Amino acid sequence: MTGDGTSRIVVPEAALLALLGKRDENLREAESLLAADVHVRGNELTLTGEPADVAFAERVFAELVVLASRGQQIDPDAVRRSVRMLRDEDGEGDGAPSPAEVLSLDIVSRRGRTVRPKTLNQKRYVDAIDVNTIVFGIGPAGTGKTYLAMAKAVQALQAKQVNRIILTRPAVEAGERLGFLPGTLSEKIDPYLRPLYDALHDMLDAESVPKLMAAGTIEIAPLAYMRGRSLNDAFIILDEAQNTTPEQMKMFLTRLGFNSKMVVTGDITQVDLPGGSTSGLRVVREILDGVDDVAFAELTSHDVVRHRLVADIIDAYGRYDAAQQRRPQAVSSAPRTGPPVGPRNRERRGR
Repeated sequence: MTGDGTSRIVVPEAALLALLGKRDENLREAESLLAADVHVRGNELTLTGEPADVAFAERVFAELVVLASRGQQIDPDAVRRSVRMLRDEDGEGDGAPSPAEVLSLDIVSRRGRTVRPKTLNQKRYVDAIDVNTIVFGIGPAGTGKTYLAMAKAVQALQAKQVNRIILTRPAVEAGERLGFLPGTLSEKIDPYLRPLYDALHDMLDAESVPKLMAAGTIEIAPLAYMRGRSLNDAFIILDEAQNTTPEQMKMFLTRLGFNSKMVVTGDITQVDLPGGSTSGLRVVREILDGVDDVAFAELTSHDVVRHRLVADIIDAYGRYDAAQQRRPQAVSSAPRTGPPVGPRNRERRGR
């Protein structure tokens, strides 16, 4: 990079098309996110602008070139995530994994589709699962906490690190209405386990899933079915853990057997427990603080991998909830019904 804020990057011919994207969509996305001007001539990129802006743009394109050179598919979403990761990295200092390292980490592949982390926090979450026996993945909807845990479970099964996968979640939403639903108990509970089935079918051939379930290699069951068991040689996932009571959380965690891993996922802002009951996920961090081989991975709206509006919606609700908590409680001004409660009326009521 020269002193006047200009840098030139020569892109390998084999990586150029992937870098630019269809109809240059990746290039246009990068231009909209970066303060430096970007010009392309042949296979050379020229970056101009303020030296700091050019230096940052150079880092972004260097990461994208590495991804393209590795044969990774690059789209505008990958460009956005690379820019965000590098900006987050500047705020955190050295030691954070590079965007190319994050976006090229393959967990499990099926028919050309590969599951990978897409953010720094997702990469840290996946790494925590690798090195700890129990991991809590806590974050809002759409952050991939359950999906990535499922991918790690399938990876462990395929690598023969475990003999079976056990997937469970509390059927809190059913409550006392469960008895009024048609069908067998399994059919009644099935809708509450459906998200786990859906994720599983994304990662395994559809015809193999029923066989694995029939053989007991994969088990999907409500949390109540875990009581009294010792789960050895298994990868165990508890989903929607915010809907467990502290007693249920303790029951689940103490099911851990030899050569097993547990991943507990949930969103503490979406508790559906009746009657204002305490969520086991909310208190477990304080209880297990300092316990070795247990990790807590925090995911935020920045880690949402659904439509971009989902992150904005989560942030908007967060601001609304914070404002509601700061607002003083309003005194009801509704007109009182019935006669005023004076001394004579009090006497009458007391009779």
